[in-house]
Amino acid sequence: MAVIDVKPLLTRLTGDEKHAPSAYSTLDVLQVLYDRVLRVDPRRPDDPDRDRFLLSKGHGPAAYYAVLAAKGFFPQEWLDDLGGADSPLGHHPDRLRVPGVEISSGSLGHGLGLGVGTALGLRAQGRMEPRVYVLLGDAELDEGSNHEAIAYAGATGLDAITAVVIDNQSASHGWPGGIASRFAVHGWTAVTVDGRDHEAIAAGLAEAREGAPHVVVARVESKES
Repeated sequence: MAVIDVKPLLTRLTGDEKHAPSAYSTLDVLQVLYDRVLRVDPRRPDDPDRDRFLLSKGHGPAAYYAVLAAKGFFPQEWLDDLGGADSPLGHHPDRLRVPGVEISSGSLGHGLGLGVGTALGLRAQGRMEPRVYVLLGDAELDEGSNHEAIAYAGATGLDAITAVVIDNQSASHGWPGGIASRFAVHGWTAVTVDGRDHEAIAAGLAEAREGAPHVVVARVESKES
């Protein structure tokens, strides 16, 4: 699929419900994933051998909607009615209404556990090619469910899953050695990159290795800046 400038599409989504800081913090990672990494096809959104992308950071889906529209999953005109009474684009993404969306999200702390379950399901079906990518915010890691998912995926060598954590310094609690070490201590391969540098993001995603889950920590400007 061709690379498309997504920012003009993002500006079509208006209103405070867009959660602009959350949307813009994810934009570069989303573009790299959909331009260079994910094996998905808007003509076959339910292809059983597709890669799965799960937006756990579901409070600000505007950038996600803009990227999906740019890639042809739904008409760009939908972007002009975010949260409207008859619009499929809600303040949180709905997998039943928006083509290309794998999970309904917005409640923090659920995405990584769902990603682990998805990867296990694919393994049980004998589907070894699809990969599962989960995009999280750094504040979500305060939720215990994410810690359980991190520990389980590492212990089982669940190498079909890659997590991307957007680090905009919004977490209430830290972790000794930083976010990457939180995953690495449980057997994940981990890399920290500039979350605005597309080449660095792509290179970080490519560092996934057989036998272990992988995490890319994408640092962006502080939410308060």
